[in-house]
Amino acid sequence: MKSLNILKSATLFGLMAVSTVAMAQQPQMQYYRTPGIQGLNVFETPKDNTVPFTGMKVRVGGDFALQFQALNHSTNPGDTLVNLGSNFNLPTANLNIDVQLADGVRMNLVTYLSSRHHPEAWVKGGYIQMDKLDFISDGFLSGFMDIATIKIGLDEINYGDAHFRRSDNARAIYNPFVGNYIMDAFTTEAFGEVNLQYNGLLGVVGLSNGNLNQSVNVGDADPAPSIYFKLGYDKQMNDDLRVRLTGSFLNSPSYDNGRYLYNGDRTGARYYWVMVEQGTGANGRDEDNFRSGRFSPNFRKFTSIQVNPFIKYKGIEFFGIYEMVNGDQADADGARGGSYTQIAAELIYRFGSKEQFYVGGRYNTVAGNANENAEDINIARYNFGVGWFMLDNVMIKAEYMNQDYSGDGFTGSVFEEGNFNGAVLEAVIGF
Repeated sequence: MKSLNILKSATLFGLMAVSTVAMAQQPQMQYYRTPGIQGLNVFETPKDNTVPFTGMKVRVGGDFALQFQALNHSTNPGDTLVNLGSNFNLPTANLNIDVQLADGVRMNLVTYLSSRHHPEAWVKGGYIQMDKLDFISDGFLSGFMDIATIKIGLDEINYGDAHFRRSDNARAIYNPFVGNYIMDAFTTEAFGEVNLQYNGLLGVVGLSNGNLNQSVNVGDADPAPSIYFKLGYDKQMNDDLRVRLTGSFLNSPSYDNGRYLYNGDRTGARYYWVMVEQGTGANGRDEDNFRSGRFSPNFRKFTSIQVNPFIKYKGIEFFGIYEMVNGDQADADGARGGSYTQIAAELIYRFGSKEQFYVGGRYNTVAGNANENAEDINIARYNFGVGWFMLDNVMIKAEYMNQDYSGDGFTGSVFEEGNFNGAVLEAVIGF
């Protein structure tokens, strides 16, 4: 297994070395978020388009990320945690394929080549995006399609704005920090959604089947679809100031498919092995604890809202999260009424001729309880980070972070008075 890991690492580094050649030969895509520094602070793909359609085009891209981790952790029950050392993590990689199928019609497919959770390559998901319906007939519903984007597939759903800034396995180039948020709203499900954008106003309506893993054999289950909405305003007020504010809502009404909004990332969290007890994970492998450092409500049915302000004034950038989720962990005869609230505030200062340097901080908390009879828990994290886009598609970043666990709800668990902290360095390529 060690020789296999060495071979995988060598292969990934080889791909990183030749990636700059591939960047220079990429075809342009319509209605597309460009990888690298040009894709920063892009949320929904814009409706303005300057790329003419000249026939089918295939764009093959990739993401690569490697971290050096130097973290420590502790817990009140004593010396029960795994021994953490300072070392490199196994590099992660994504393979991205985008195909311009017709004027205003694009397909996307992402494959995780290497991830914390899976040692083998596997498909994240894919979708078709339609910004024009001229393939039906010239100008078909053109007035509506001037403001509408239709997406259908099995991929990440557009709930909240945090998923546009998070690291998605090796796609870490949009994230100014190394880790994602404590309560990480990200899932890949079978979905269909319509995005509307007009003069700064934004609306999203979507429907998904609520399932991470797909099967027609549902047994005694009675699954019900999840529905989600987003309303917002996003406007470049002048050359210096951009203001965005959105509110998202998601309802997953079925006990049979409600767990996945905060458990949908199958690639793993960025802080490896933190707060993991000794003896967890066979032969030192990470599959059993690949979401370490995160928190999931584990509600089987729930309603969730996320509010996201974003302000950019010259080089100063603020992004925030206010998120509240209410639901049930147990079956219908179990305790009810659990609730958690997440708050996050992120302040970045970007500078340089292309804003290729940045320094910033993030504060993130989660508090609540599993049900009406449960004690409260509290988790708090702060990050301080710096970064440098060495090239438009190559960046390095470093952060110091500290995460604390408190509250009577953690009494008797590995998280009682728990803490992990330290420094992490990350190198990223995205093209």
